[in-house]
Amino acid sequence: MIPVNSVLQVGHFPEIMQAEIDRRFTPKYHPDPQAPAPTGNFQAILIRSNTKLPESLVKQIPSIHMVATCGVGYDNLPLSYLKERGIKASNTPGVLNDAVCELAIGIMLSLLRRIPEAQEFVKSSAWSKGLFQLTTTLAGKRVGIAGMGRIGQDLAKRLEPFKVEIAYTGPNAKSLPYIYYPSIHELAANCDVLFLTCPATSETDKMINSEVLEALGPTSYLINIARGSVVDEAALLYALQHKKIAGAALDVFENEPNPNSAFLNLDNVLLTPHIGSATLETRIAMTNLAVDNLEAFFKQQPLPSEVEK
Repeated sequence: MIPVNSVLQVGHFPEIMQAEIDRRFTPKYHPDPQAPAPTGNFQAILIRSNTKLPESLVKQIPSIHMVATCGVGYDNLPLSYLKERGIKASNTPGVLNDAVCELAIGIMLSLLRRIPEAQEFVKSSAWSKGLFQLTTTLAGKRVGIAGMGRIGQDLAKRLEPFKVEIAYTGPNAKSLPYIYYPSIHELAANCDVLFLTCPATSETDKMINSEVLEALGPTSYLINIARGSVVDEAALLYALQHKKIAGAALDVFENEPNPNSAFLNLDNVLLTPHIGSATLETRIAMTNLAVDNLEAFFKQQPLPSEVEK
């Protein structure tokens, strides 16, 4: 049981997620993370992974001992400060794998087969004037995955039936039946479709740069379901504009919800508004895992999904 007035909810949650929170306990609502902290003896913070938690806000509440973020990413948290102060943190991995992998496969196929354009071709009656352009098949392609964690491994399993060759990169090789490349540059040079499923860290910041895109090449595709910070967007825009790569499907951007407008004028991109985990079932599961972590904290039990800082 979570004590009354013990959790500060920072930022807005969608209606279905808020309903699940309110069903299980009553937090103190603090809509603006930049505003001064409300008075109260709060012991924990609840926040979404798309809301930045300012270190300055946490400093204003010395009674805080735990932060629960609702999302697999935790780059929104001031991890160094939390570690310094011994403040626990949790995220919600695992429960969103299915939805994220489904979207990854969907936007990849939509990009290769140009499904949005095909629908418009029919709706505009252009079909009556001629045939739709030929597109690209996935079968037989070399698929690379940058980041072979939970989501990367689940994605690989879903890709196997498509008759593709799978390779990956990451900090270390794993006991997996796929080809391992020690660097992102080597992986890019040896794949036709490159998925990004890695976390946003200082090591992965702008990992996809002009050199990697050049290695990927003019017949290959980039699919980003990780974080916008993983890609050097200026380099990607140049590569797309000058056909250095064949195309890109992007669910995440550096500046959300206002991505670089140059992407909107390209005919070799497929853009979605960061909806990897945006299904009813997934958002409810994420919310419940976040609250499970809070309950475990107040019961002085191990957190179900504690972030290792």
